[in-house]
Amino acid sequence: MNVDRKILICYNEPSNYYENYLGKEISSSDHAIDLSERGFLNQIYNIKEILRKKYLNVDTLAVNSNIETLINKISLYSPDVIVNFVESVEGNSNFESYIAGIYELLNIPYTGNTSTCLATCLNKAYTKQILKSYGIKTPAFYLAKVNEFPKQKELKLNFPVITKLAREDASIGISEYSVIHNVDSLYERLKYLYSLYNQEVIIEEYIDGRELNVAILGNRVLPISEICFDGLPENLPKIITYEAKWSPESVYYKHTVPKCPATIEEPLKKKIEKLALKAYEALECRDYARIDIRLSKNNVPYVIEVNPNPDISPDAGFIRSAAASGINYEDVLFKLIDFALQRQSYDTQVAI
Repeated sequence: MNVDRKILICYNEPSNYYENYLGKEISSSDHAIDLSERGFLNQIYNIKEILRKKYLNVDTLAVNSNIETLINKISLYSPDVIVNFVESVEGNSNFESYIAGIYELLNIPYTGNTSTCLATCLNKAYTKQILKSYGIKTPAFYLAKVNEFPKQKELKLNFPVITKLAREDASIGISEYSVIHNVDSLYERLKYLYSLYNQEVIIEEYIDGRELNVAILGNRVLPISEICFDGLPENLPKIITYEAKWSPESVYYKHTVPKCPATIEEPLKKKIEKLALKAYEALECRDYARIDIRLSKNNVPYVIEVNPNPDISPDAGFIRSAAASGINYEDVLFKLIDFALQRQSYDTQVAI
């Protein structure tokens, strides 16, 4: 018998915000589409059907910039829990945290991370500063403001470096040209990124080593996954580009194959798990997150990204790690809702 709960699945209405998501020159207008958003749209119906196996009332709501309509629809439906899959508003990732803030103002429990956590983790400079304050190793970096071209003595960084948009996720703007080996090439890259994305750029020391993804569900560290770059042409840097995540026909997608569980000696494995959980707690994550880590040549782990509300598509790395621990895709969805319902129960008790 289905549980008498009203579940509302909120997701962002797909929209193109940039002319180019790949971070390099493109020959087809097809790549002007944010593939990370388009792909998830196809899964909404399946998620709805899964949740209907347990809950009596399940509905969906596409979120755009019409906030008055959003609030009215949420209030009219009056859900017990919102399943929050909103990652941007009309392509603008900065508004992801604002939508979570609306749920909070409406006092409706929702899955995943808080508005504060989402806003902080989207800002890579803030994230790295918090990590450093907790004694968590993260690559040295410089935050370049729009149209700033810092001199090498100002950078105080060792080359090679990698350039990343300071307020984006899903590897938007990251390509094989993101790893830079000298100042002149850095200036060329910065000029290109400023013209295309008009936002700050993180210049970060490039850690040339193994790349690991550590998924955390609740407070449980799931089996570690490693990105294997076997077969990637030697002239391409071993990084996760936008194509590696979202373009199945690309060279990067075909040669960035995850292995889960990763083969790691036990002492190092425990060190990585402890580091990932410390980063999760430092950024005040809850419910689920993915911590991306690079190992130096001496097996020193560096946290390179903290990803709250990571992709949980059936073929995503998070679900792969969950499956390796015996938790299937449906169980992950139900656990996220259970976390929110537990918060609802706690808040009710406190109010009484």
